Amino acid sequence: YIGALGARVICDNIPGLVNKQRQLCQRYPDIMQSVGEGAKEWIRECQHQFRHHRWNCSTLDRDHTVFGRVMLRSSREAAFVYAISSAGVVYAITRACSQGDLKACGCDPLKRGRSKDERGEFDWGGCSDNINYGIRFAKAFVDAKEKKVKDARALMNLHNNRCGRMAVKRFLKLECKCHGVSGSCTLRTCWLAMSDFRKTGDYLRKKYNGAIQVTMNQDGTGFTVANKNFRKPTKTDLVYFENSPDYCVMDKSAGSLGTAGRVCSKMSRGTDGCEVMCCGRGYDTTRVTRVTKCECKFHWCCAVRCKECEDTVDVHTCKAPKRAEWLDQT
Repeated sequence: YIGALGARVICDNIPGLVNKQRQLCQRYPDIMQSVGEGAKEWIRECQHQFRHHRWNCSTLDRDHTVFGRVMLRSSREAAFVYAISSAGVVYAITRACSQGDLKACGCDPLKRGRSKDERGEFDWGGCSDNINYGIRFAKAFVDAKEKKVKDARALMNLHNNRCGRMAVKRFLKLECKCHGVSGSCTLRTCWLAMSDFRKTGDYLRKKYNGAIQVTMNQDGTGFTVANKNFRKPTKTDLVYFENSPDYCVMDKSAGSLGTAGRVCSKMSRGTDGCEVMCCGRGYDTTRVTRVTKCECKFHWCCAVRCKECEDTVDVHTCKAPKRAEWLDQT
């Protein structure tokens, strides 16, 4: 139970919140719990999407001001982080609404009565995800920080936040249950449900790959493309101002932990290969014995019995930069 006093103490101790965020936190402590769950989810998704890259999102685990200016450089990685974090908040709040965990919202109240799709008419029933409530709260909470300062970076963040929010809505799907003689679909009851968060992550990852570099326009109200040969960004495109660092060495201002100690693949020629991942510094090889389940057999009824097999593999990890090199960069 979080009383009014408890909520105030908790909200006052979350670092990096602006006044508006603190007020929302005190007024809706149960929603803030969902926001916290959402933060864990989007950080996991970010790390999944970039698991084979030099920048693998792991700086964010160490950053307690999750909704602060996550990365100081206005790079395409920062654009992705703002979009996926905003999406994570929408997703978590919408899910909590549908599960009945929040006092302020429930199922979507507008999905009532009859409607139709390409398969014909149906009745709204079940619990449709209240995505519009999730989007409204996420906009009020996450955008509050950017609205406090009116600069180019704030405008970039607001744009990418919106991309993230709308990405979740893009993957709403109609789910239906058939009624009628032996399940024939003479009558259908349907509801709108969010897809798995992985779909949003995959979509935003594609948007990261096609992110558009921009500059502020002269009156400071929007963007123009940095390169005249590129198309103008739409509302669904991620935008960024600065080129990314190479993420080879630790640089906190760029949000880079460097790649020293990262596991790489000796055979790969891609971003997870030792040549690329280790930035040409070379790698160390360690022999590791792994125990795995093998030769599993099904026994009637109903057990699966396996043997334990030992397997020796080589694990390659990137060498750290030489001290002088590292000092030059920091």
